[in-house]
Order: sequence, then structure tokens, then C-alpha cells
Amino acid sequence: MKKYQLCAIGNALVDMEFKVEESFLNACEIDKGVMTLVEEQRQDELVAALEGHPGKWACGGSAANTVIAAAQFGADCFYSCKLAADETGDFYLRDMREAGVASNADNGRGPGKTGKCLVMVTPDAERTMNTYLGISESFSVAELDAEVIAASEYLYIEGYLVTSPTGRAAAIEAKRLAEAAGVKTALTFSDPAMVQFFKDGLTEMVGTGVDMLFCNEAEALAWTGCATLEEAVSALRQIAKNFAITLGSKGALLFDGETLHKIAPHTITAVDSNGAGDMFAGAFLFSLSRGDSFPEAGRLASLSSAKVVQSFGPRLLKEQHAELLAEVFAGQPTAANVI
Repeated sequence: MKKYQLCAIGNALVDMEFKVEESFLNACEIDKGVMTLVEEQRQDELVAALEGHPGKWACGGSAANTVIAAAQFGADCFYSCKLAADETGDFYLRDMREAGVASNADNGRGPGKTGKCLVMVTPDAERTMNTYLGISESFSVAELDAEVIAASEYLYIEGYLVTSPTGRAAAIEAKRLAEAAGVKTALTFSDPAMVQFFKDGLTEMVGTGVDMLFCNEAEALAWTGCATLEEAVSALRQIAKNFAITLGSKGALLFDGETLHKIAPHTITAVDSNGAGDMFAGAFLFSLSRGDSFPEAGRLASLSSAKVVQSFGPRLLKEQHAELLAEVFAGQPTAANVI
């Protein structure tokens, strides 16, 4: 048995999440529903403008949310990232340790500023992100640990790394190390904007293909250039042995290498969509790592992501993960249908 079920690489960003009205986005000329890279000054101006709005801080970044979800379910996890020796980095590392995730940052941090992600959630539950990468922009092969990667069942790569030349190179090298060690590789496209503006870089990261791909419907259509989801499903088989396509209120589609499974949605009132896809991937990989089938993993992932969007913030309380496991694996009828 491997030491780690999941080793992830990605940006280390302190999530600063606020509830806002859509008028705030319009007044500040912020593109809604996507992640936009900004300079620190711009981010500081927006944070100042949000004084008095309900807010919440947490260690984050897409892959960080995923690996924390897997750890809270019970997996042994490791996160490779880049933090600065500043107060924001102190907060991040403390929050990561409390979540039960080991990190290369435990061995020291350098000068600079830890990255921050301003997450603005509108009443329709849509999340809009303005990100200052800080020291995460220089995440590189120096932050990789070949021994940790080799000791893991899965390597999980965050698509957002494509925006940085050194981050993209690190993702490519991490994938090479994983494949050489017989470790399964998983990649998330992360955001439709990554596919739209950085497809060439993502193509480099995908290389000859991955074992597991995570994306949503918009990303699947944008990547493949297909007009329908059915066509996109067929095209994705060319780059991924297995994949999961999240469909929001329509559930999810899973491909296990042979069979396509439809995962039914859950009827909920969404409060905050931030972290839904990250939670789906974390729950799904945790479930697979302990030997569950794709439909079983999909049931856990679907219910977990539905649960996380019902509250403010990208993660759940630790005790909620145990409750989800009990609910999914206590004999309820399956929510998966083979197509």
C-alpha cells in the first residue's frame, strides 16, 4: 500500500471570500464567473471596497481544496506548493496542517508574498475570482518531491498552473515522474478561461494523456470544440483513460475506460458554488483509492459537491465528511445509470 493516496500540485492561495451583489461586479468592471489574474494593488483596492461585506478566509487554491477534501474523508495526502515566509503564509500552512495534509512547505519558505484569491459570490451562487498569485507564480520543479510522488497512488495536477511558465514546466515534470514510477495521473482543467486562453499549454501538460481527467461541461466543449456533450465525451477518450464531467444541476458523467455512467443530481438551493468541482474531485479520488467502483465514487462526489454549495466557503466541516460516507454507503439505492 502506498504512503499517500493523493499527492497534489498547485497554487497555494489564501481564499478571501465575500458575498457581493452583482452591482458590485458591474461597478468594479469585474468579469463574472471566471478567474482573472490581477496585480496585488488591484486586489487590495477591491478588498478595501469590500469592507463591511460578510467574508471568510481559508487556505485554498483549486488543488488544495481537492486534497483537503480527500484528507478529511480519511486519505493520506501531500500538497506541493510555494509559500512565502509572511503572515499570510503562516495562516495558510497552519490551516493546511489542521486539515491533516502534509506539505513541502513544512520544510521551509522563502522571501516574497504568499498568493491570495479574492472570491466574490453573488446571490445566484456564482463565484467570481480575482487572483494575485504572489510567490505561487514561481512554483517550479524545485518544489516537487520525486519520492513523495512515487509513494502516491495518484498525482493530481491543477490546470491553473498553466498560467505560469515555471508552473507549467513543473506540471509536465511531475507527470513524467509519476508515469516513471507507475503512479496514476489526474488533471483538472480548473476553469473555462484556462481552456480558452491557455489551451496550448494545457496540451503540453496533458502530453500523451492522463489516467483521470476532471472538467465541467463548458470546459469539455471548449477543449474538444464539439457542439454537443455526446461528441465531447467521444473526443475526450483520446486524451484520458477515464474522466468525470460535472454538469451542475444535471449531475455528472463518468467514463471508467469501458462504460459511461450517468450520476443523478441532487435537488438543492445553492448558496456558493466555489469549491464544488474541487470537492467532487477530492471525494471521487478518495473513493477510488479505497477500492470503490466508479458509480460508488460518483455518488459520494455528487452528494459531497451538492453539500458544499449549500454553505458559504469552499469546504465542509470535518464531521460532515463522515456523515456523507455514512449516507452514501449505508445501502441507499444507486444514483448511477449505465449509458
